[in-house]
Amino acid sequence: MMTDDKTDHTTPDENGSQAPAESGPTDLDPALQAARDEAAQLKDQLLRAMAETENTRRRAQRDRDDAQKYAVTNFAREMLTVADNLRRALEAIPAESLASDEALKTLYEGIAATERQLEAALSKQQIKRIWPEGERFDSNLHQAMFEVPDTGQPAGTVVQVLQAGYTIHDRLLRPALVGVAKGGAPANDVAPGSIDTTV
Repeated sequence: MMTDDKTDHTTPDENGSQAPAESGPTDLDPALQAARDEAAQLKDQLLRAMAETENTRRRAQRDRDDAQKYAVTNFAREMLTVADNLRRALEAIPAESLASDEALKTLYEGIAATERQLEAALSKQQIKRIWPEGERFDSNLHQAMFEVPDTGQPAGTVVQVLQAGYTIHDRLLRPALVGVAKGGAPANDVAPGSIDTTV
C-alpha cells in the first residue's frame, strides 16, 4: 500500500480544526536583526542630535555672555576720547597759575572731579586704564610710537606715555601709545601677561 509522503503542516487548534503551524525561530532572525540594527541606528542618531543640541546651547550661552560683557565696547571707545580731553585740559593748566588764580583753581578742581567720575563709571563696566610708564613694553597692551635713546633705562622699557590704553574685562579696548627706551641693558626676559586682543 502506497503512503503519501507529504507532511502535514497543520496543527489542531483548541476547537480541533487544523491551523498552519507557526514559523520557527529561524524565520524571525532576519526581521529581528533588522529591527535591532534600526534601533541601534536610531539610538546613534538620537545621541548625535542630543550632543549637537548641547553644543548649540553652549555656543548660544557663550554668545549671550559675550554680548552682555562687551555690549558697551563701541560706546566705551567713544568715551575714551572724553577721558583723553579731560586729562589734556588738566595738564594744560600750569601749576603756578593755580596758586595765584582762584577761579582757575576752581575750574581745575571741577575738571579733576569730572575725570574721577568718568573713571569710576568706566570702572563699573570693567574698563580699566593702562598707564605703563616704567614698565616693560608689551605688544599685547602697548603700541610703540618711537624709541628714546640714552634714557638710562633698560632697552624695551616704556619711558613715555602719549596716550593711556584701556582694557574691557579681559580684552584690549585700546593700546597705550608709548615711547620706548633704546639701547642700554636689555630688560629682564620675564614674559609679560597676555591679554585677549579680539575686541
